[in-house]
Formats: sequence, C-alpha cells, structure tokens
Amino acid sequence: MPRPSATPRPPRYDSAAAIAHLAAADPKLGRLIQRAGPYTMRISSGLSPFEALVESIVYQQLHGKAAATIHQRMLESFHGVCGMGVHPSAHHLLDCPNEQLRKAGLSHNKTLALRDLAAKTVDGTVPTLARIRRMADEDIIEHLTQVRGIGRWTVEMFLMFRLGRPDVLPVSDYGVRKGFALTFQGLKPTKKVEASDLPDAETMRRRARKWEPWRSVASWYMWRACDLASGKQTPQPVDGSASS
Repeated sequence: MPRPSATPRPPRYDSAAAIAHLAAADPKLGRLIQRAGPYTMRISSGLSPFEALVESIVYQQLHGKAAATIHQRMLESFHGVCGMGVHPSAHHLLDCPNEQLRKAGLSHNKTLALRDLAAKTVDGTVPTLARIRRMADEDIIEHLTQVRGIGRWTVEMFLMFRLGRPDVLPVSDYGVRKGFALTFQGLKPTKKVEASDLPDAETMRRRARKWEPWRSVASWYMWRACDLASGKQTPQPVDGSASS
C-alpha cells in the first residue's frame, strides 16, 4: 500500500478568532456561520509539495473513487523500484517509461503533466516544503503554475488544504461562487443555477475585503452554504477554472 499520510489536523491558525472577526465584519456571513456550525476544516499535512501535486494532477476531472484507484495503481507500480509504502521521487517519475503510467490509467496529458512536475521539482521550480513554508501565497502560485496542468485553482487548494494558509479566496471555484450567490445575492436553493446567477470575481473580491485576513475560513463557509442548500454535510471544492 502507498505510504499513509499523517492524520488530517485542524489548521494552526486561530479559527475562533477568525470566526469572531468574520461575524463582526459581515453580519450576513455571521448568520451563515451560525447556521452551518463549527469550523471543521482539516489539513492534510503528511505530503511533500511534489507528492501533493502528483495527487492533484491524478485527481483532476475525475470522480474521487476512480481517481483514487488510478493514484494507487500508479504508486504501486513503483514498489519494485522504491519499496513498499514509499512514494516515488521526482527522479523515479522522470525515469519510468510512459507505458508504466498509462497502464495505471493516466491519460497522455496527465502523463506529460506528471513528468513536467517531476522535472520542475528536480530543477527547483517546485520548492521544497521547508522553502515553500516561508513563501507568500502569490509567490507560491507564481512558482507552481509554471507546471503543466497546474492552474491557479489547484494551487489555491494546495494553499488551503495542505499548507493551511488562512487568507485564500478561490474566486474561480464553482462551490465558492454558488455559496456566495446563496448567501449574498438571494439565489434560491431550489433554483437550477445558470452562469448569470453566479458572481464575477471582482464582486467577490470587493465583498471579501472585509473578510481579510481570514478569506480561507469564509470560503469554507461558502462551501457549507452549498451543503446546507443541498442537504449535504461535507464541503466539496469544485474547480470552476478551465486552466486548473
């Protein structure tokens, strides 16, 4: 089996202070927070940037179960090279034949993206975890979007769910946009959503100025607004950007 990641943990920032700030700064958001309940977001802290981005590429545009199967097959295909339970390195990915990756179920484009990720990890474009922790959000986005198949949304999810950054606003995310429309623009939960129902990026950024420096927390509650509208319990970030 692939090496298990560490148990997901709460973010290191003060979520209670974040919620108090958001509720005071934006009463409508405060009412959503009250309805949605505690902030239960968890951070997956057991993966290196390379490992986390490998997973992100594999999972793009696939349902979770299918993506998990392909991801596991790919990792298992390296057991003979790097050992059971050890994630392949960037060098392992660069050295393996295309046929190995395609046999695991990866498309041609994803194979190219994984090889580019590996090459840019080796040359330092993808920073080490120690370095990336010292970098500003926009600097991380600038570095990682140089990788084929990695767009801004993918990096924003990495910032929120791997690094635990508190002030990320993924304005291209469909769920965040829909949650914004439900919370602030009067979108009815039963209405079939059309493109014209969703806010543009500038509208979201304008309102989100009052959410700083806790826009990640507010974004998480936008996903919760969608869950409340549909009766679901778990927030699901959904890429709304064609470039990610």
